[in-house]
Amino acid sequence: MRPGKSLAELRVRWSIYFTGLLIMAFGIVLTIKADLGTSPWDVLHIGLYYQLGLTIGSWAIIVGGGILLLASIFTKKMPQAGAFVNMLTVGLFIDLYMMIPFLQTPAGYAGKIGMLLLGILVMGYGIGLYISAGCGAGPRDTLMLALVEKTGMKVSRIRSGIEVIVLLIGWSLGGPVFFGTIVCTLSIGYIIGFTLPYCQKATDALLLRTEEKRQRVQQVS
Repeated sequence: MRPGKSLAELRVRWSIYFTGLLIMAFGIVLTIKADLGTSPWDVLHIGLYYQLGLTIGSWAIIVGGGILLLASIFTKKMPQAGAFVNMLTVGLFIDLYMMIPFLQTPAGYAGKIGMLLLGILVMGYGIGLYISAGCGAGPRDTLMLALVEKTGMKVSRIRSGIEVIVLLIGWSLGGPVFFGTIVCTLSIGYIIGFTLPYCQKATDALLLRTEEKRQRVQQVS
């Protein structure tokens, strides 16, 4: 984030950031509960959970910490604060949502498909919202950007390569790979491309109103 931001603007930005993470984590849990396969990273987290215990959210945090360490080694600098916040809160939110009693896997395929698609949409909206706050990329995107900087390769190629490797490791650990995995992988980028401009527009408008209100208060005082 650029220097010189007011305290009011920072509060708004971080509120939007946390809200986006909260929404994204709910979308992730919906895709997990749908039981039709989930995104490559969640395949890995669930595979580790099956093999080693703990919780899915705990593995999201542990894997995120390892990713940030790798990114720091590649770039020789510390990741942004938002990456650490993302790592900790998303894992915590996932575990909290997973404990909701009424959030269960539907009995039929129609319900499962509906839950999967809803989860992908919710996740895409949450990602668009937290990115629009401008508080920093999450651990996985931080690693992706570090590898792009280090290798000079295209973002799409780096991202695809990382997700294929992660998916294969998660699958070997018993993580859930099914047609939902393909749907998640192929659709999430397009959904973010749709939601991000709208989220950015709403965030910018809210920040503008916050700044105008701050300036009016300063003029009165």
